[in-house]
Amino acid sequence: MIPDTTLAIVGVDFPNKRGPGRRFELEICQPGEPIELRPEPNNPADEHAVAVYSCRGIQLGYIASIRAVRIGQLIRQGVEIVAIFHTHTQRGGLIRVAFDGTTPDLPPEFPDDPEPDWWPDEVWPED
Repeated sequence: MIPDTTLAIVGVDFPNKRGPGRRFELEICQPGEPIELRPEPNNPADEHAVAVYSCRGIQLGYIASIRAVRIGQLIRQGVEIVAIFHTHTQRGGLIRVAFDGTTPDLPPEFPDDPEPDWWPDEVWPED
């Protein structure tokens, strides 16, 4: 079983093709709001890309490519992934992801450091 995981949203400063900008949409996201993860196998920049969308259907950015490979693999395998918005950061935002179909728990905030420099990496099981 994979524990709940915190993932960064990257690419928030790139424009969306239509609708509100990513950073604008990110700023109105609230902790606990549902987030949708959409694999983009035809993405010309990265065949493993997984896009991050707000509960309003607006793209916020992407999962970092190093994590997107595994997340995309789990989605293709039919693992029920549930994601929620966690918090805003200087660079963008963070989401929480659960891999068992349940809503992930929000971790306690870091009052002295809203964006810590170090996050423990999850240990991914081998397939």
